[in-house]
Amino acid sequence: MGSLFRSEEMTLCQLFLQSEAAYACVSELGELGLVQFRDLNPDVNAFQRKFVNEVRRCDEMERKLRFLEKEIKKDGIPMLDTGDNPDAPVPREMIDLEATFEKLENEMKEVNGNTEALKRNYLELTELKHILRKTQTFFEEAEIHHVQAMHDPSLTEENFGLLGEEQSHRAGQALRLGFVAGVIVREKIPAFERMLWRVCRGNVFLRQAEIDTPLEDPVTGDQVNKSVFIIFFQGEQLKSRVKKICEGFRATLYPCPETPAERREMAIGVMTRIEDLNTVLGQTQDHRHRVLVAAARNIKIWFIKVRKIKAIYYTLNMLNLDVTQKCLIAECWCPVQDLDRIQQALRRGTERSGSSVPSILNRMKTKEVPPTYNRNNKFTQGFQNIIDAYGISTYQEVNPAPWAIISFPFLFAVMFGDFGHGFIMFLVGLYLVTREKQLQAQKINNEIFDMFFGGRYIILLMGFFSMYTGLIYNDIFSKSVKLFDSSWDPHDPKTNLRYTAGTLNGSVSLTLDPNVSFIKGGPYPFGLDPVWALSSNKITALNSFKMKLSVIFGVSQMALGVMLSIVNHRFFNRKLDIYCGFIPQVIFLISIFGYLVCEIFIKWIIFTVKDAPTAPNLLIGLIQMFLFQTEEKNIWYSGQRGFQAFLVVLAGICVPWMWLIKPLYQRHQQKHGQEFDFGEAFTHQSIHTIEYCLGCVSHTASYLRLWALSLAHAQLSEVLWNMVMRIALQIDGYGGAFLLAAVFSFWACATVVVLILMEGLSAFLHTLRLHWVEFNSKFYDGQGYKFHPFSFDDLSEYSIED
Repeated sequence: MGSLFRSEEMTLCQLFLQSEAAYACVSELGELGLVQFRDLNPDVNAFQRKFVNEVRRCDEMERKLRFLEKEIKKDGIPMLDTGDNPDAPVPREMIDLEATFEKLENEMKEVNGNTEALKRNYLELTELKHILRKTQTFFEEAEIHHVQAMHDPSLTEENFGLLGEEQSHRAGQALRLGFVAGVIVREKIPAFERMLWRVCRGNVFLRQAEIDTPLEDPVTGDQVNKSVFIIFFQGEQLKSRVKKICEGFRATLYPCPETPAERREMAIGVMTRIEDLNTVLGQTQDHRHRVLVAAARNIKIWFIKVRKIKAIYYTLNMLNLDVTQKCLIAECWCPVQDLDRIQQALRRGTERSGSSVPSILNRMKTKEVPPTYNRNNKFTQGFQNIIDAYGISTYQEVNPAPWAIISFPFLFAVMFGDFGHGFIMFLVGLYLVTREKQLQAQKINNEIFDMFFGGRYIILLMGFFSMYTGLIYNDIFSKSVKLFDSSWDPHDPKTNLRYTAGTLNGSVSLTLDPNVSFIKGGPYPFGLDPVWALSSNKITALNSFKMKLSVIFGVSQMALGVMLSIVNHRFFNRKLDIYCGFIPQVIFLISIFGYLVCEIFIKWIIFTVKDAPTAPNLLIGLIQMFLFQTEEKNIWYSGQRGFQAFLVVLAGICVPWMWLIKPLYQRHQQKHGQEFDFGEAFTHQSIHTIEYCLGCVSHTASYLRLWALSLAHAQLSEVLWNMVMRIALQIDGYGGAFLLAAVFSFWACATVVVLILMEGLSAFLHTLRLHWVEFNSKFYDGQGYKFHPFSFDDLSEYSIED
């Protein structure tokens, strides 16, 4: 079989690479992506390996690139991404890259330092400008209070807030007040004012005014709201206290002249310096922008080059040096089918390096289990991911992914059978498939989008199959469509009533009896007759049909799983598992559940609607089959009791067959010298037998979820229509039109969110369980480990975080 149905044949190879050619050869193998290197130095510390210095240099270069990337994003400069994939640079180019990155980093640090210093000066001058503007009013008010204090002590107490114990100092004295002015964050003003009052005992006078425009923090770049304040006080002791409080609240104090003339003169100087700073800041920002724009053109290419260099040296650290110190020895897993391509890559690497000694590749014999490598394309990769999430295939066992390509979307569609909902899902999948190149180029970093995009072909097929099952169920947004003439006769011979549009529009509850209703001809040509949508017993009629279909699909898929197990047994030459595993398993499954499926088909073929009252009940018949007590009304062919008893006995014989024969035969083989633990084998076989026999029953019942979720989806869709759209459609006039538009919007949103997203996710998870548990358990071990080749396609594992 091809690698899609079974994992690739792998081999362990040994590489001999000349020291001067090793870098180029590993680079070519990274571009090829078909070699998984083994670490031949597992006990060597990472800091003691040969190429640790080169790896550190790559880490340092990547750190500098991430610094540049951060600055580029900070300025909102787009980074050019042409999609180019440059080759790994030669070792000597590493020095040029280091010099380039060092120069750019130093230049950016210098520019950032100058910019921060200029912004800090600009902030200080701006704050001083606001202080000079706001304090003029404060000084005028303070002068008025000072004059009043000299003539009226009571006003001094009211306006300056002086305490009684200080009255002797303020009574009639000509007080000369000192002051400090500054700027503080606006949110700190209330706490700042309370602290001044308590520490200075009310012997200070505080005035503050808000700065209208936010100021930029020179370090973080954030916009901060601040306020100007001025504090009047008397004496050096209060001055010391006030300054300490300002320092504690991180308020910035500025010198402020006392006279208006001096303040005006300082203000003119401040404005001149601000204008000069604006000019210098603009030039600095232009220079910074030019440097970052030039870096943005190449930064994506630089990242790829640095990570490729790092990946090569990281891989070279896994190799061993021979005794001559001139040759590097590697061991790697390779697909046998691609050995020629690997040889060609080694020759290209040797030629690039200019070495005259060719690299050598030798196949090695080993008893180690090779890694599992399933070669996939973009269509099959999504289904392979579903299987790998359950467990990586044991080396070269049957791969369930190809079978899941059909069975997964089909079983999903059985539970999600609605043509309208399936069509919407199909359109979403079609959009993701047709626009995959454009969407990949955008590199959208969103986990949910990545999940949907990775499963775009699964979504496409699930939507397509849901459209098919929706036609079978004749269900389009919970409504039926008349594609062909109905076989229903509107005349009811029991009540002698002929149904018309008027009677159906009234209070008549239509109950269809297939014995008397469908007499015009044969069955509906395709799918379900649309007249069932009008019937009050629609659910009762569909339940039996969907339940039987669920059993048929379940037993069929389980039988396929059992049949695939013999493919594994034959490939691995496990004859004992064929005779003591596969054969009794098939007999056990067919004797009971295969017989039930045959009964379902035969009942559909033999018994017509007129024979429905006398038709046998299959569920009761199955129970009676195990009790060997089949009643007369469930006998529908001669020799049924004997044949069913034979099947039950045959299934019963299969249980000890699976349970005992294999361990007993292995114990017999022990006499010929083979090592064997009978207790362990007996226990393992007992668990396996019980699991399979009980699993056949529980797994068949588990497939009834196909019927249950199909019923739930259809009923939820019908309820949403009847409770939303149907109400709006019954209102006439212009008001009904406007209401219908609003109701339709709500109905459409609810359909997408509830019926497609939520119900679709529920059906997806149930389908996942049916494949993981009910199907895979019949033949799939999933005990392997994945093949991880050294490839430049995924360099994320060689990147570092901030």
